[in-house]
Amino acid sequence: MAAPTKPVNFNMTATTLAGLEEVLAQELTDLGAKFVKVGVRAVTFSGDQRLLYNANLWCRTAIRILKPFAQFKARDEKELYMKVREQDWSRHLTVNSTFAINAVVSRSTFEHSLFVSQLTKDAIVDQFRDKTGKRPSVDVTTPDVRINLHMHENIVSLALDASGDSLHRRGYRQQTNVAPLNEVLAAGILMLSGWDRKSPLYDPMCGSGTILAEAAMMAHNIAPGVYRRDYGFMRWPDYNAELYKEVYQAALAQEDRDAEVEIFGSDIDPDFVEAAFQNLEFAELDEYVRIKELNFAQATKPVDKGILVLNPPYGERIGDDREMNDLYKMIGDTLKSNFQDWDAAIFTGNLEAAKHIGLKPSRRIPLYNGPIECRLFKYELYQGSRREVAE
Repeated sequence: MAAPTKPVNFNMTATTLAGLEEVLAQELTDLGAKFVKVGVRAVTFSGDQRLLYNANLWCRTAIRILKPFAQFKARDEKELYMKVREQDWSRHLTVNSTFAINAVVSRSTFEHSLFVSQLTKDAIVDQFRDKTGKRPSVDVTTPDVRINLHMHENIVSLALDASGDSLHRRGYRQQTNVAPLNEVLAAGILMLSGWDRKSPLYDPMCGSGTILAEAAMMAHNIAPGVYRRDYGFMRWPDYNAELYKEVYQAALAQEDRDAEVEIFGSDIDPDFVEAAFQNLEFAELDEYVRIKELNFAQATKPVDKGILVLNPPYGERIGDDREMNDLYKMIGDTLKSNFQDWDAAIFTGNLEAAKHIGLKPSRRIPLYNGPIECRLFKYELYQGSRREVAE
């Protein structure tokens, strides 16, 4: 009987949102990743195929998991074409495969990522056509193989995209509000808020329930990837269906459905409340969260101690300034009068309006919501003054 083959380690890159790199690095370390190194909107690490599957299944703050396979310098379009064509593409594709190229170009003699994608595509299909007389097809929406090209200062890195669809698309969200919070960002906010996953949590402006859903998954140790049925690595030549099944079943076995964690949500808009409930119900998380229609100005603390995590509106229309300032003042007043002994984490892209909260934050964490520069403000809401508490 042959001895089992030893797992082979290789380098990987996990991409994320600006400000969440350290959080993601900790997630990967906890999964057993080696040589974890924080970069800009990315974390590099090393591990085996099992870790590749686990990272896709478990990383709450990762956007994509990439497997790099080539790096080279390309000073002009001819050199880029030749270097791409030199790669053995039959290791990753067949003539019957469909593929897509995601290119990101920065500080390079090449100005347009679309042009770089086109040139890379030409080099790949020309190699197949010369060898076999046939060529693989491009499919930008649901390709068999997604190739990531990153070019910085004319250094080109090529990687296979193990995730396929962005990992923020968990698969549980059926209903959304006008501007739903990205699931990866919601998970990152919860991790940075200081919440211990055991204490009561309340989102009083819950919208379509993204923060509540991510909190419920964290509280009950539910892997965010269990709702998805498709990953990019499932169409790779070396895909090990048995190993993935093992990893998936292990994730299900680690769920703690009986954990007693109180999670509350409310919103002033009945349509949002309904959307949040439907999303939680679809994700089979509805039994862990209590939601109701409520104006936050009338809200009181549901239990003695806990944490509020909220993402209030930013107000992007002309004439919104006074309305937003009043809204944020109401948030501060309600926290001061009705939520003593709670902590609060407020995520917003309206830094001017945030000044009207009228409380001194213990931390200001820079983050982005798409292109909008935001802050996560953390507050400790003492009963009386700090001095009285200290004494």
